[in-house]
Amino acid sequence: MNRLSLSQAFIYLLRRDLTLAVRNRAEFANPLLFFILVITLFPLAVGAVPELLARIAPGIIWVAALLAAMLSLDSIFRSDFDDGSLEQLLMSAHPMPVLVLAKVAAHWLVTGIPLLLVSPLLAEMLGMPQAAQGILLLTILIGTPILSLVGSIGVALTVGLPKGGIILSLLVLPLYVPVLIFASGAIEGAAGGLDVSAQIYMLLAFLFLSISLSPLATAAALRMSMS
Repeated sequence: MNRLSLSQAFIYLLRRDLTLAVRNRAEFANPLLFFILVITLFPLAVGAVPELLARIAPGIIWVAALLAAMLSLDSIFRSDFDDGSLEQLLMSAHPMPVLVLAKVAAHWLVTGIPLLLVSPLLAEMLGMPQAAQGILLLTILIGTPILSLVGSIGVALTVGLPKGGIILSLLVLPLYVPVLIFASGAIEGAAGGLDVSAQIYMLLAFLFLSISLSPLATAAALRMSMS
């Protein structure tokens, strides 16, 4: 891979991870199935009251999306760590943050896009107003890359630990709270006919900040974990 240009190396790593995901469909189908099951179980737990479900739908969908994203975070670097290719990436002549960004992009394409596609159906099932469903899709489109980018830092810190799942949850969950607050708040505001541009701008700011800083922090964390 050292003989490739930086853009070619990015595309090569992205295609490689997508190919591995296609070959291991069950591993990456679990977050989507978890997302669907959690949301469909809520009406059974709180009662099939349309007004209640419509009011709590933004929180239900976003909490389920957050947990589903966490369920698949460990897969970003785990297979590379197990087969030794992570060490080869760290020794590559290409900037490690760019390679990290390729792996995170592959993770988001495999986990975030399916959540985006099934969200309208689940929102309709919960009785979410039509005016809020467009904002729901927008928040998921903006928010799920943030979950992958921020989560990659926690994965990089715990990739060398034999049982790092609990530690990963403790590291990542507090960082996810602002995304959860602004995303669910935007959907609730849209359902009430309010202007939600402030929440969307905050999510976009989080996204740009994550794209700028998370690959650098993840690359540094990987070097610490592998040293």
